[in-house]
Amino acid sequence: MFLESIATALPRHAFTQPECLDALRQSGLLDSLKPRSGSILNKVLSNGASGIGTRHFCLPEIAPVVERGAQELNEFFEREAPVLAGEALSKALDEAGLAATDLDAVLICTCTGYLCPGVSSHVAEKLGIRPDAYLQDLVGLGCGAAIPMMRSAEGLLAAKPGSKVATIAVEVCSAAFYADDDPGVLISLCLFGDGAAAAIWSDKPGDGRWRAGNFSTVHHPQNREKIRFVNADGKLRNQLDRAVPGLAAEAVSELYGKRSGEPDRVLAHAGGRDVIEAIEEVLPHRLDDTRDVLETCGNMSSPSVMFALERALAGANGDSRWWLTAFGAGFAAHSCEMWRES
Repeated sequence: MFLESIATALPRHAFTQPECLDALRQSGLLDSLKPRSGSILNKVLSNGASGIGTRHFCLPEIAPVVERGAQELNEFFEREAPVLAGEALSKALDEAGLAATDLDAVLICTCTGYLCPGVSSHVAEKLGIRPDAYLQDLVGLGCGAAIPMMRSAEGLLAAKPGSKVATIAVEVCSAAFYADDDPGVLISLCLFGDGAAAAIWSDKPGDGRWRAGNFSTVHHPQNREKIRFVNADGKLRNQLDRAVPGLAAEAVSELYGKRSGEPDRVLAHAGGRDVIEAIEEVLPHRLDDTRDVLETCGNMSSPSVMFALERALAGANGDSRWWLTAFGAGFAAHSCEMWRES
């Protein structure tokens, strides 16, 4: 399948890591935690140890976020996720010179909230997508969801040639913030931000157009408890083990061995500084685009790899082949290749 356009959207509220620390301190959270927990937050948020400069949130204040109840968080996600997803898709449509009514299918992945009907129903209404367009919501795939969603789009285009398919990865991570004395929970509080990325795909080739294919997946359910959401009094609580960077590197290395050619560049999910460093140790590539996404946006979960793709496209130069990878809950990892048609 061929990329027609890609666009991203970020909430207008941006915070530096020290600003996040000050807000959490003002909320009284640090006083309610054990001294060791406060030390973790101070270390990650105050001295640049996270590799993150700024994060963006769909809320003007950070302090109240960890005090919100499950109902309020659910309503927050239902209100903000369609707005963020719709903004990204509108920009992608404009870039492709298309109208919303030109879309034959819209696929949306998310893991930071649950709606039934899904976010796709809200986006379809908001943008005026045709009533006969196919809508599909992918949930439960975590940070790695964008690439399996692309794989589903490839299948739709093969089944119905001539179609235009939109894929949207949207996460309101601030609707899934949680705080307790677990180190993994605290690290999650320090890493994640909100964002959305939309891409439009077709089966129409063209000179210089980027093509996606050669999808691969690996999943290791025995490591499921290392990284997942669990229910905590109706809230989402991110369970994050210190083994995750090594698991990510192992899975990505396995997938890289299945590639069909040598890429000019590797684009990966911006899981965190330690994750990026672990992957760079097993691959013969530096993840510069991925580091840039982490520095400017934090870990946005599923949209992150698409943000890296957008940045790579802006500075593609003479590149002709890229390798994309994303990973997370499961423990699962996914990859695909993109190459420029000549």
